[in-house]
Amino acid sequence: MPGETDERLRSFCEYLEYERGASPNTVLSYRADLKSWLAFRETAGIDDEVPDSAELARYLRHLASLSKSKSTIQRHAAALRTWKRFLEEEGHRKPDSERLPLPAKPRKLPQILGEGEIERIIQACAGDSPMDRRDRALLETLYGCGLRASEACGLRLPDVDFAGGVLRVTGKGDKERLVPLVGTCRAVLERFVSETRPLFRPAGNVLFTTRSGNQLRREDVWRIVQKRGQKAGIPLSRLHPHILRHSFATHLLRRGMDLRTLQELLGHASIGTTERYTHFDTELRDIYDRCHPRA
Repeated sequence: MPGETDERLRSFCEYLEYERGASPNTVLSYRADLKSWLAFRETAGIDDEVPDSAELARYLRHLASLSKSKSTIQRHAAALRTWKRFLEEEGHRKPDSERLPLPAKPRKLPQILGEGEIERIIQACAGDSPMDRRDRALLETLYGCGLRASEACGLRLPDVDFAGGVLRVTGKGDKERLVPLVGTCRAVLERFVSETRPLFRPAGNVLFTTRSGNQLRREDVWRIVQKRGQKAGIPLSRLHPHILRHSFATHLLRRGMDLRTLQELLGHASIGTTERYTHFDTELRDIYDRCHPRA
């Protein structure tokens, strides 16, 4: 594969593991699936890194001809859909409205945390050490502002406007958006900036740094979420930075926020991406109604 595609594939694997919380086995499987697709693409004379619906169907027929199982074929399709979304979000290709179809499979609800679980993770940062304060400020910002791990890592001091109560976030494709900075999140972050951050002797104006003053990376954020979540008694399978963003969106919808406002807060280019949270919340309510003894 060309060097540029190799680099994108490496970045994609990091995105899966450290931002989306995919297991090592899933990352290895998706990487192998994408290499399989890229090899087929070259043999078939397909120019684009991402198939259209017709090319995907052709590729899946090819996999079936190799006696691949239905679950394996479904995983290949899911890997390509995630690959397409990743390339669009990172600005490597122009977003389009086409959503690659997946072979039939029972739908799963996204993993989210309840409001009580969010509180437990934040309380797991209780303490007055610089690391405790930093981790709490980071988690408050991830959940309170609905940020991706990469967005939190990229924050700079000038992005934080305490007087105006807003956070300037640079999202996918270098698109900027303003997110309200209010309540506990604002108070905790303000204390961190004024009292704690200088203790890390940061290089430059990066907001969140490591103990040695270097910019946090996605894998650092992942480790912090895992560490504090385990302390809060939450299973590892439900601990990754993106679960805080999912929870942020779902909790706001439950409390009555409209989709357009949520779209702006999350930085989604398409309202369709935001609408999936409506389906998630509806399914959660249906399960609650069906299972709760007093519902």
